[in-house]
Amino acid sequence: MRLIGCDNVNFMQKVILIFALIMLSYQARAQKPYMTSDGELILGFASITKNGVEEQSIPRFSLFFHGQSLIHFDQNENMGFFSGITIRNVGFIYDEEVNVRKKYRTYNVGIPIGFKIGDMDNLYLYAGYELEMPINYKEKTFIDEKKEDKFNVWFSKRTPTFYNALFAGVRFPHGLSLKFKYYLTPFFNKNYTQNVNGISVRPFENMDVNTFHISLSTMITKGKKVVVGTKSI
Repeated sequence: MRLIGCDNVNFMQKVILIFALIMLSYQARAQKPYMTSDGELILGFASITKNGVEEQSIPRFSLFFHGQSLIHFDQNENMGFFSGITIRNVGFIYDEEVNVRKKYRTYNVGIPIGFKIGDMDNLYLYAGYELEMPINYKEKTFIDEKKEDKFNVWFSKRTPTFYNALFAGVRFPHGLSLKFKYYLTPFFNKNYTQNVNGISVRPFENMDVNTFHISLSTMITKGKKVVVGTKSI
């Protein structure tokens, strides 16, 4: 089932404002914040409809490059909030024709905001929202399993300016985490126009793609003190 896409900066601003207000209301009771960094493995999929016909995506495994640094605000031993910055390789694969395979991917810089509940030192559940900005777009074309074309573009107009995504997962003891993530914003900018033999065309006008993935991450570092001004907290 395809969820309704959205690419509204006002929506992002409201989410961040609500999160900030919640953080301020709990700050007096919060424990000292700490930072973690994680690496991530991603198994990606996509919901694809082209010219009104559903297409099958091919699972896409990506190892490089994913990373995130998060700051955690644990209110007590059983509840907390987090935010930070991430970089992620997201995309999908599908067969455009019987002998033509297309691969698309973007590198995204993101800001997640989420909450967690459970045992903060062992096993807990978490969920939240993430705003991601695609900074590099790559497209590859294979014909009869032979690469025929590839290119990448920084800040391409082929994609939206921002992606909105929802995620949920579980953090296991010793830093392992399993997460599901769905991108509410369609992968392509359907209004993107390019010139082909002197004719303006919109290559993604009739293509609806929403990506989602399952990821396994591992904690690389934990517990670095957060510094405010010249004083550690």
